[in-house]
Amino acid sequence: MADQPKASSTDKQPRGKLGDYLTNALIVGIIRLALALPYAARVRFVGWLVQHVIGPLAGYRRPVMRNLDLIWPDLPKYRRDVIAGQCLNNVGRSFIENYSADDFPARMAGNNLQGPGMAALQDAKAKGRPVILVTGHFGNYEATRAALVAQGYDIGGLYRDMKNPYFNAHYVKTMEAFGGPVFPQGRKGTSGFVRHLKDGGQLVLLFDQHVLLAPILDFLGQPARTALSAAELALRYDALLIPFYGIRQKDGLSFETVLEAPIPHSDPVTMTQALNDSLAARVREKPEQWFWVHRRWRADEV
Repeated sequence: MADQPKASSTDKQPRGKLGDYLTNALIVGIIRLALALPYAARVRFVGWLVQHVIGPLAGYRRPVMRNLDLIWPDLPKYRRDVIAGQCLNNVGRSFIENYSADDFPARMAGNNLQGPGMAALQDAKAKGRPVILVTGHFGNYEATRAALVAQGYDIGGLYRDMKNPYFNAHYVKTMEAFGGPVFPQGRKGTSGFVRHLKDGGQLVLLFDQHVLLAPILDFLGQPARTALSAAELALRYDALLIPFYGIRQKDGLSFETVLEAPIPHSDPVTMTQALNDSLAARVREKPEQWFWVHRRWRADEV
């Protein structure tokens, strides 16, 4: 496959507000401190920090509790408190794992990739058929990508620019470090990942965030605007559409990396609802591993 263009945000010096600069300086300081620690201690430390300090101070806990109240209003408050705390801990762990550009991929390199989607992926690769791997903000979605890259798959990624340009500049580099090209959302990024698919490559998409004016589908029993782009691309380029997950294990450091059976081709709404149902089943099983911090259910304000 031909070399792909890198994300433009890594090629230019970012420009932002003073508040963005100071926030990023604090984040970079935490990252550098954490990376000086041994791997296991590093992951546990940042998980604890986000759960007990950063999350409450930054207001991340409020949307978690609001979402839990909406989805499971009858769940006892102590249980919602536990899920909220574990959710923030998982967010922190995932964050520093993704900045551990050497350690984390090395740990994932020997991971056993499970599920019926793995055989389908291998067959598609042998035939040069494109594959779209779809997941949500659950566990650590980069775990499975890292395991696949270690096995020789050229897994491209699509990302949404962060609001803080200083943070965005180095966050994109963490995604590039896992191997495979990464593409920003937008016209330039779209042309890049379309070429990647046409060349028989594989692409990772996350689909579980609110998208303005997208169709309303069911997610966890509530109406949620959900982008149809993954299914539309799969139909347009005859690509397999495979849900996948990196599920954190009880030790807090290792992962079960799973590729589910491909979603049958039908129409974009039916296929996307199947993706929602797949993720919802994982969330019900391990609710603490989904990123409840996102405003998944909300009105279409700009």
